[in-house]
Amino acid sequence: MQLIRGAHKPETASRQPTETFTGTVHMDPIFTASDCMGNNVMFTCGARTFWHTHERGQILTVTMGEGFICSKGEAPRRLKVGDVVHIPGGETHWHGATDSTVMAHTAISLGKTSWHEELPQEEYKKAVETAQ
Repeated sequence: MQLIRGAHKPETASRQPTETFTGTVHMDPIFTASDCMGNNVMFTCGARTFWHTHERGQILTVTMGEGFICSKGEAPRRLKVGDVVHIPGGETHWHGATDSTVMAHTAISLGKTSWHEELPQEEYKKAVETAQ
């Protein structure tokens, strides 16, 4: 068992990853173990991940704002505070903020993350217009 007290670690700087995200994203690490990791992630308006998969899945808990999640081949879905999403292992997906609100979530990623191509702006715009 591992007990993690307090999600924010003052000695660990927040990161602003750019190689796998579009827009400005702030990541605050919570923990890293041999087979999983946890991060608090804040997406500014319009910011989002690239398409990606997790070896054994991912769990997202939305803590602020509104956003979207979309699995490859499916319609995008709107996310709101309190929503919890389980993405099965190997499922290609992206997630991020709406174009007019920030979104924050706690992400627990299981196993290795594999990053794919960037979500084109046209596809993101379509998600904004059509998400349910």
